[in-house]
Amino acid sequence: MPAFLRSVIERRGDAKAIVLAKHDQFPCLSAYDPAYAAMKHSKIERLLEKQETDPASELDYARRTMMAFGATEEVAYDSSGRIIVPPMMRRKGQLAELALFIGVGETFQLWNPEIFLAHPDIPEDMKDIARFRLEERGL
Repeated sequence: MPAFLRSVIERRGDAKAIVLAKHDQFPCLSAYDPAYAAMKHSKIERLLEKQETDPASELDYARRTMMAFGATEEVAYDSSGRIIVPPMMRRKGQLAELALFIGVGETFQLWNPEIFLAHPDIPEDMKDIARFRLEERGL
């Protein structure tokens, strides 16, 4: 895991761990620090409050909380940032040998680099950055 992500995680709390979940729109994993989970729960609660008049809101809330908290895995990392992605998460994120880490605000994503570069919804500028990073590492 890149140092820039570890430093943010460690400023937010003591846990040397990340939480992994299947991204809800892209073929990748979404990841965040354990302290972010409480913020995420609050965001879902606020969304429910806005939708209280909608009869489907309770089912939507149940689905969101199930995926946000029940379909996650917490993974520790060592002092150099190495993590072992559990087999189910590797499958959900379609990860192979390499993982591309992309910061996206309060969270970050883990992508299979080949899928990232081929995905039609990824901006070309982001793909150029990914290619550069891969070339830097001789890949």
